Amino acid sequence: MTLRSSPGPLVDDHDAVLLDLDGVVYVSDHAVPEAVEALTKAEAGGAALAFLTNNAARTPRAVADHLRRLGLPADIEDVVTSAQAIARVMADELETGSRVLVCGGEGLRAAVHDVGLVPVSSADDTPDAVVQGYFPEIGWRDLAEVAYAVEAGLPWYVSNTDRTIPTARGIAPGNGSLVEVVRAAASAEPRAIAGKPYLPLFEVTVERIQTERPLMVGDRLDTDIAGARAAHIVSLAVLTGVSGLADLVAATEDERPDYVAADLRGLHQAHPPVEIDGATAACGDAVARSTDGRIALDRPAADVASLRAVVGLAWHLRDTGSAIPSVDSGTLGL
Repeated sequence: MTLRSSPGPLVDDHDAVLLDLDGVVYVSDHAVPEAVEALTKAEAGGAALAFLTNNAARTPRAVADHLRRLGLPADIEDVVTSAQAIARVMADELETGSRVLVCGGEGLRAAVHDVGLVPVSSADDTPDAVVQGYFPEIGWRDLAEVAYAVEAGLPWYVSNTDRTIPTARGIAPGNGSLVEVVRAAASAEPRAIAGKPYLPLFEVTVERIQTERPLMVGDRLDTDIAGARAAHIVSLAVLTGVSGLADLVAATEDERPDYVAADLRGLHQAHPPVEIDGATAACGDAVARSTDGRIALDRPAADVASLRAVVGLAWHLRDTGSAIPSVDSGTLGL
């Protein structure tokens, strides 16, 4: 697989931009640098914005309020959460009024209620199913209730399986790590998972905004980008969150984005084609070369060209049988 190219600003090729939140738009309470300006410009140019989050703890209203505080134009309907996606899956499989043991925050409880199901808090409340999502206050007793219900044979639904989440202090355990705890305790597998890289979150979003040419922007290759590829949605990876340059260079084919950029300014830049000649790659004014298993820039360039040259060459070398090359991120200013 090779990187796609765009002769003009990338956003001009798409009618909607689907955005992961943590690590792309914000980290904790703070906007990612350049994000607000880039997204405001994209919407002013006619692109619809949709904010997709695997975080099931908060309601869409809370997320929209957060985005507006950062200066972004966002309404409740612009936000789609993994809680809403898994709730729709459950509503399709369970009878209206079914009782569901909810291990999660207000966002998950509200989503379950909104599709006509009844949230309960204990395996002793005669639930018909159980759903698990991350929330900051989760503890042993919460996970134990899920394990009791799953051991009893109830269908186990999961909002998302992100093993980690980015925070202002660093990388912390995510819902996927907690799902592993229940899996080990109950010796069972979830019936359905909604968040990226699984399809329900993408399906709900595309259906809601009626997009025909969406672009998915994410910071995690294993969720945002792999999910977009599975959903046949063009993707842009930015290096402002979890996955860094080393991850991008080493990405397997099913986790490779169509476009790469340091941050959301890449939406408004042209993405020139990458031309490979043996151990050399040229992209616009940038030239990258591989020597003794290491890629360096012979000629750096502005915008996204240098990053594209490095990534394009790394993928070419891997796909032709070479070992994963090393790259000094400092040469790209990352």
